[in-house]
Amino acid sequence: MKFLTFIAIIVLIWLVGLFAFAERVRGFTPAAEPARADAIVALTGPSAERVNAAIRLLEQDKGQRVLISGVNREVRRQELRALTPGSNKLFNCCVDLGFEAEDTIGNAQEIAAWADAKGYDSLIVVTSDYHMPRALTEIRAAAPELELTPYAVETPSLDDSRWWRAAAAARRMTLEYMKYLAALGRALVGGGEYEAATEAAPAGKAA
Repeated sequence: MKFLTFIAIIVLIWLVGLFAFAERVRGFTPAAEPARADAIVALTGPSAERVNAAIRLLEQDKGQRVLISGVNREVRRQELRALTPGSNKLFNCCVDLGFEAEDTIGNAQEIAAWADAKGYDSLIVVTSDYHMPRALTEIRAAAPELELTPYAVETPSLDDSRWWRAAAAARRMTLEYMKYLAALGRALVGGGEYEAATEAAPAGKAA
C-alpha cells in the first residue's frame, strides 16, 4: 500500500510539473521586444521561422551578428539565404553558420564556442517556444557566464490553454518536458548554472 501511495505521489508531482512547464512554454509568446545584445543565435528546427526571426532581429540592430546553429551539412549558404528575409549584404557580412551541432547539447556547445571566440557576453536566443526552456538550460550549462535573452517563435498548436486535448500537442509537450527534465538533471549533476524549473515565464501572454 505504501509503495502504491509513493507511486501515486510521484505521478502527481510529474503531472503538476508538466502543466507548470506547459504554462511556462505558453508564456514565452508572443515574444517581447528584446533589448539589444552583443549577438543573436538561432537554433535550427522543423521550419525556417526560427532563422527568419533571428534575421529580422539583426535587421533591427538587436545584435552585431547572427549564428545559425545546427545547419545541415548538405545545405549550402546560398540555399539558406534564399529561404530568409533581408538583404544579401546583411546576410553575407553578419551571419555565421554552424554545422557541427546535431542536437540541443551540440547547439549549446557550438554557441558557447562561438560566443567565446567573438568575445560576446550577451546573446538573444531564438528557438521555438516549447524548445526554449531546454535550450536555455543547455546553453547556461555550457557557458554560465553568458547573459541570455529568450526570443521564442510561437507554435500555434500549443497556443490553446487546453493543449492536452489534442494528441499531437500533448505528445509534443510531454516529450519536450521529459527532455527538459533530463537537461536539468545534467546541469545539476554537472554543477553548471541552469535555469530553475520554477522560474517565472517571461511576460507577454496570460495563461
